[in-house]
Amino acid sequence: MTDERTKGQIEAAVTATLTQFERDFLGRGPREARTFIIQDLVLVRLKGILSAAEQQLSQESGGVELIKQVRSRLIEGSAVEIARLVEAEIGIPVVSMHTDISTQTGERVFVFELERPLDDES
Repeated sequence: MTDERTKGQIEAAVTATLTQFERDFLGRGPREARTFIIQDLVLVRLKGILSAAEQQLSQESGGVELIKQVRSRLIEGSAVEIARLVEAEIGIPVVSMHTDISTQTGERVFVFELERPLDDES
């Protein structure tokens, strides 16, 4: 690993960083969040991210598509910053970022591909 922290500590730091990003950028954070590092992949699951208005909108015709479109645009516009935040916590460059949101469960999932696995010393 790149520093003295355990994998669990790094996962917790990524969770805290992305939760804070959601609060600062989108105005509210998730109710629950968890990060998993699996070889060269970082999976972040944020639960309870929809506002009450978005929950209501998701029940209306076209609402799901609208929520996904707006949330996707917001995140895509910040993709470089989000990748930088993850890189800063892990110490390994992010190659790509993928995300999706479920209006059914109120969850967002991020998947980051790293340049190399976390435990790769090369």
